[in-house]
Amino acid sequence: MSVLPKIRAGVLAAALALSAAPFAVAKTPADQLIIGMSMINLLSLDPASGTGLDVSEVNANLYDMLLVQDARQPDRLLPALAESWQVSDDRKTLTFTLRQDVKFHSGNPLTAEDVAWSLQRVLKLNLALASTWKAYGFTAGNVGQYMRATDPYTFVVELPRPTDPLLVLNTLATSPSAFILDRKVVQQHQKGDDMGGAWLTTHAAGSGPFILQDWRANDVILMNRFDGYWGGPAKLKRIVMRNMTESQSLRLMVERGDLDLAKGMSAPDIAALENSDKVRAQTVQRGTLYYVAMSVKSKPYEDARVRKAVRSLIDYQGINATVMPHYGLLNQRPLPLGLPARLDDPGYTLNVAEAKKLLAEAGYPDGFKTTIRVLTEPPFINIASSLQATLAQAGIQATIVTGTGNQIYGAMRERSFDLLVGRGGGGAERHPHSSLRTLVYNPDNRDEAKLSNFQGWRTSFYSPELNRLIEQAEVEPDKAQQLAQYQQIQKTLDEQVGGILPVSQMTDTVVLYHDVQDYQGHTAATTRYKDVYKSR
Repeated sequence: MSVLPKIRAGVLAAALALSAAPFAVAKTPADQLIIGMSMINLLSLDPASGTGLDVSEVNANLYDMLLVQDARQPDRLLPALAESWQVSDDRKTLTFTLRQDVKFHSGNPLTAEDVAWSLQRVLKLNLALASTWKAYGFTAGNVGQYMRATDPYTFVVELPRPTDPLLVLNTLATSPSAFILDRKVVQQHQKGDDMGGAWLTTHAAGSGPFILQDWRANDVILMNRFDGYWGGPAKLKRIVMRNMTESQSLRLMVERGDLDLAKGMSAPDIAALENSDKVRAQTVQRGTLYYVAMSVKSKPYEDARVRKAVRSLIDYQGINATVMPHYGLLNQRPLPLGLPARLDDPGYTLNVAEAKKLLAEAGYPDGFKTTIRVLTEPPFINIASSLQATLAQAGIQATIVTGTGNQIYGAMRERSFDLLVGRGGGGAERHPHSSLRTLVYNPDNRDEAKLSNFQGWRTSFYSPELNRLIEQAEVEPDKAQQLAQYQQIQKTLDEQVGGILPVSQMTDTVVLYHDVQDYQGHTAATTRYKDVYKSR
């Protein structure tokens, strides 16, 4: 969206006021939140295609969802555009009753048709974010039948195949694909069959607490308060997001007060601020895991004893103590920390003697040569370096192969690697199936299956027993029985030694200037700024 030059100049002048006076006491505007963050991966604001944590956080302030995940209690779901919802006794139908006082930024009233059209659009465009919905059985061809408005304020979802309704509710509360669009405005900007995609790349059509005023790629995003917001107006007048990629600059500017909030700082720079009375840090758990992956289709990792040996050659405690502060927390399970179904860590430690014994039993008494694929950035490269050193203690000579994300994860997608240090998992959904589907489940082990977002498939680890257990647990209506099933899955996976060995659960740390109040980071990367203010 465009903005008058005078307004733009005034906003940016306020945001940058201290750049020419490095020794002054900074004061960002009292009614604005100035955020420093990297925008290099922010390529589109379209909810159907905008992947990544940054675009989710932007859109969470421009759009609304039917329901939301409680930022302080992630296992609790709260009403948003839907004032209530019901699940049918047969667990096949979800019915949402919408608020009747919601208006989009355009002034158009929200209706159930907007909800249906927004979610149907994700499937019809069939971009990356459609994959979660397709896993539930929705397709471009059937979504009109299964997701529909039955009257102006009633929206119905019928499940095409059996699944846990709570899983679908979690997706509606957290997925970046679940933001609701003003269909009338979007349709006015449609070109061909893009369903407004080109226009939505740089514009917004939401009902959220802020209105997109301007976005200049790799430069700045301006959002102004929407005074007609159904939940009451935001406390701040404007949000200014500035593209900043240098961690040291972020550190200096937030401590000086040139920034109210800094995202994406390196661990050493965060640590350097620990004793500062000018700032405070807030750390939020993400659902993704740092892991060591093995290609089970190739020797020697097809042998479970070798996989177990590698598991015994990871210095879990050392890595998490020295490498992972401000990046992650020790987690040796495929499920996120704090999830009720998650068992305690099995307590794996570096055990070279055990690893040598297992390698000898597998026919590798002197070890073997292998490669570790990894990104060059921390903490990935640091984990790989630690692994390289501990593998060598058992005779495994590992060469580190670095590259870009496409090169490293591309090799994983092609199932052409030995070892790999990566990050992935179930994302924001607080449900065991979300993580197990991503990291363990593999319904088709053929190379040509090309199962997108199935990282277990990428390792070629294939266990019909685990597949069956995961499928059973997903549809089990009895909560106690379901809990027991998910715990059994974890035990069985330990015994079989899956192709992905979790090492640490991702954390995300932001640094706040001391006068910023009521900021609450969100595990689903949908942090909302509506209630944030400054104590001045």
